[in-house]
Amino acid sequence: MSIYLTAILKSKPEKKEELRTLLLNMVSQSRKEEACIQYDLNEVTDQDIFIFQEEWADESGLDLHNKQEYLLDFVAKSSQLTTEIVIHKTAKIA
Repeated sequence: MSIYLTAILKSKPEKKEELRTLLLNMVSQSRKEEACIQYDLNEVTDQDIFIFQEEWADESGLDLHNKQEYLLDFVAKSSQLTTEIVIHKTAKIA
């Protein structure tokens, strides 16, 4: 059964381009993972907010994703680049 995530990241204004570069790398790397079905990055127009829409094949695939070096690197740097990160695990209803 698929796992769906929505991640909302609020960038520090002065770090927006640096954050964007890291997030685009995460998209590139994540899409290579076997369990990745969808990994889309969106940006809220005129705001410092990025939104990921993710779909993973199963919980074990998501667990493996969360252990990837590029993701751990992002987590280590995220407090310097963001003011808030909210991750929602969702259920598809339609």
